Amino acid sequence: MHMGDALVSPAVGVGMMIATAGVTTYSVKKLKYDENIEEKIPLMGVMGAFVFAAQMINITIPGTGSSGHIAGGILLSAILGPYAAFLTMTSILVIQALLFGDGGLLALGCNIINMGFFSCIIGYKLIYSKVVSKGYSKKRIFTGSVLAATVALQLGSLGVVLQTLSSGITELPFSTFVSFMQPIHLVIGIGEGIITAVILDFLWQKRPDLLERVGEKEKIKISNKKVVNVLLVSSLVLGGFLSWAASSNPDGLEWSMLKTSGIEELETKGEVYDVISNIQEKTAILMDYNFKIDKPSEILEKLGTSVSGITGVTLTIGVFLGIGSLVERRKKLKIRIE
Repeated sequence: MHMGDALVSPAVGVGMMIATAGVTTYSVKKLKYDENIEEKIPLMGVMGAFVFAAQMINITIPGTGSSGHIAGGILLSAILGPYAAFLTMTSILVIQALLFGDGGLLALGCNIINMGFFSCIIGYKLIYSKVVSKGYSKKRIFTGSVLAATVALQLGSLGVVLQTLSSGITELPFSTFVSFMQPIHLVIGIGEGIITAVILDFLWQKRPDLLERVGEKEKIKISNKKVVNVLLVSSLVLGGFLSWAASSNPDGLEWSMLKTSGIEELETKGEVYDVISNIQEKTAILMDYNFKIDKPSEILEKLGTSVSGITGVTLTIGVFLGIGSLVERRKKLKIRIE
């Protein structure tokens, strides 16, 4: 559900970026009071890498000609908490846009709100955490995951439609576009909810200390080297190799655009779009998760996908290693001053 720049006007793009900056600032402030933040940062890195890799794997939706992948917001939130999850999702989407051309730079704020805010803040806080607030159980985890993921994706897909409407994209009339976007993302949302529930139920059975303590205030140890290493290896396998099996069918957004307008991608027109496109062309060293080669062989195409997956995983972890280093330096400086 990564929107391209052609779907948003400059005004809408800037407006959504301002909204994103507001939510990001609020999330950073909330994390200042998180007693587990130093232990949580490495987990943010490997969980971000895991979700990045998982998003590379589109799964065919039978009978539709479309495909979908997990967004990962509910999964991140259930482990990291909503604000750390939102910042992690933001980092993933920035890396995807800059390095891989997945989602436009002008549309980056839209994508962060649609995929991050609606899942991590709305879906998790207002639905999942309420369902499991009386204690974890298989039934509550399953119910909370499916409801939260489904509602979050419905809100996100509606956000896409409203943003294109506000941008005056006449090729995608509201009534037709929404009639395709909502049903296909309902199916994808239910699928993501089930996958999320299976993962969270497994963690609840094996490592309940990794799940956020909903309604509890005591400090919990949330990470260790073994967990980080397992997630790192899993991310590399997902992004580096299992991504070969990703469906070639258009995702839910592309499919909806195709059904509505007859084309999967719209053309951008205007100086602003040209400037942003040129910037992204230079930063996206692995555009569309592959080498910039015309008509690559099958082997080169698979190699490009593997390199992209491993690069994305490494960069995502690197971002949080850098953040962790800054937090540690700030703490040491504060101790010296005191």
